[in-house]
Amino acid sequence: MKSANQTASVKEFILLGLSAHPKLEKMFFVLILSMYLVILLGNGVLILVTVLDSRLQTPMYFFLGNLSFLDICYTTSSVPLILDSFLTPRKAIPFSACAVQMFLSFAMGATECVLLGMMAFDRYMAICNPLRYPIVMNKAAYMPMAASSWAAGIAASTVQTSLAMRLPFCGDNIINHFTCEILAVLKLACVDISINVISMGVTNVIILGVPVLFIFVSYIFILTTILRIPSAEGKKKAFSTCSAHLTVVVVFYGTILFMYGKPKSKDPLGADKQDLSDKLIALFYGVVTPMLNPIIYSLRNKDVKAAVRNLVHQKHFTH
Repeated sequence: MKSANQTASVKEFILLGLSAHPKLEKMFFVLILSMYLVILLGNGVLILVTVLDSRLQTPMYFFLGNLSFLDICYTTSSVPLILDSFLTPRKAIPFSACAVQMFLSFAMGATECVLLGMMAFDRYMAICNPLRYPIVMNKAAYMPMAASSWAAGIAASTVQTSLAMRLPFCGDNIINHFTCEILAVLKLACVDISINVISMGVTNVIILGVPVLFIFVSYIFILTTILRIPSAEGKKKAFSTCSAHLTVVVVFYGTILFMYGKPKSKDPLGADKQDLSDKLIALFYGVVTPMLNPIIYSLRNKDVKAAVRNLVHQKHFTH
């Protein structure tokens, strides 16, 4: 009964954001808004061309369309709240809205981890087993693969969000972040969170660790196959089909490792600077990767560039 009363005592959370650095807020508002618009435009165009262009009706571009839609959903679950926090110092967010935002962000991030693993398998089949590729990667295979990525992300987020929001929060309701990031919220609980930490660890191994291992093994086979190709032109052509995916994987997982793997400062004077740098890294992780994905796929893929040109020409001539 006590824990229920404690939980009820917190009806909203306060998001600190950059309220301790008001001079940075206006600059970052313009910067993040600009990046968000680029994300919507770039990923929106990629979705359009993968749907409208018949030459892009293949498993690789189906996964790419899913990735673009995922990036739009991921940023939309957090960026409007971040922009609002820049305009409203110490932004208040209701308990229920915080839970929804936490669920959506976690679900989209987890789904992307699994989806990148599925895309690695698609590239493995295309390069290592090209003759079997059309048989194995048919619509009956790649559509359930994409659906299972979404299902895994949503299931993981449901478990973690429900465990987090059932905790009693008594007194301190200030989240030292831009959004209801799950680790920042867990710090406010007034009970032992060992079960949450263990559960998060297991989820990270399944959702983050397994796809990383799968991608790593897939690319060992891919690189081995490419090196066996006798001609330099053949090697270049084979590598070009997976270079965009590999670049996206390196950017996505590289920023995660940089964010959570860097050592914490033990100097009390450096704590505020590190706190600010941690926030800014998390902020840019949430917008830079979704912004870069369509740019990477557009620059490194002649089919996508041709499809975008055709789309622009069609629009131009219809007007």
